Amino acid sequence: MDDISVIRRFNRTVTQRIGALQNRFLGRSRTLGASRVLYEIGPTGIEIRDLRSRLGLDSGYTSRLLRSLEREGLIRLDRSTEDARVRAVALTPAGAQEVTLLDGLSDDAAIAILKPLSPRQRAELLQAMTTAERLLRASAVVTAVEDPRSRAAVECVGRYFAELAQRFENGFDPGQSISAAPGELTPPNGYFVIARLNGAGVGCGALKCHAAFGEVKRMWVDPSCRGLGIGRRILLHLEDIARERGLDVLRLETNRSLTEAQAMYRACGYQEVAAFNSEPYAHHWFQKTLGETPPPAPGTPG
Repeated sequence: MDDISVIRRFNRTVTQRIGALQNRFLGRSRTLGASRVLYEIGPTGIEIRDLRSRLGLDSGYTSRLLRSLEREGLIRLDRSTEDARVRAVALTPAGAQEVTLLDGLSDDAAIAILKPLSPRQRAELLQAMTTAERLLRASAVVTAVEDPRSRAAVECVGRYFAELAQRFENGFDPGQSISAAPGELTPPNGYFVIARLNGAGVGCGALKCHAAFGEVKRMWVDPSCRGLGIGRRILLHLEDIARERGLDVLRLETNRSLTEAQAMYRACGYQEVAAFNSEPYAHHWFQKTLGETPPPAPGTPG
């Protein structure tokens, strides 16, 4: 059986088994789509644009689902507390109770799937589900060049700095590090790449363009998404940009505490070289000559 047939058969089985085709998902008076929207709103509410992005829904369908849930008295529409121009949605007390009920019904449905299986079959199914969920998340990640001043870019860099401050032996002060300001990461001076999963920024990387080489900066992946190969995809995206710009050499430096980053750079063909700058937080310097065929992806995403 070819790859596409396997995926289509998997999709048919899953959608039927979890009740995605039913108008009364889990026996309630709404579809799976409406129930999922309730769950994603969460206890603190969410901006509608983020809800759409997270679920991959178009604005028209999202509006219809929200109107239906509002008529049921399960949600209330409002304005974002951060920006009055942005619409937000929150659960009402009745909506919060409904989510609690749905959680219990979802647990019952999961038990019903496992109950007919032997202990060996249960373990096999759970392991297969874990692997499938991880790889489906990996396939949903997209990388793109974005404005380094955007909300997602600022959030990613802020979390990157916070992690460095925790992991570096003597903390981290961006003001003491070699500059990588937004203006240096905006074309034609440079490029800022964000990796998104369901609309949320889960990783970033940047390229500073010099006359004779490119400089890789701001490489970071959200801890919850590590192991999906996101760092490697960001790095390869930056390499593609460098090739388009005619840059034959990429350079980067890293701290000794970032052992996983060092392993990724080596796996992607970067060679450790003598120090080529005075970055105070660096202990290892790497360089790669482009134009080479990228190494094959490992069997297990890194």
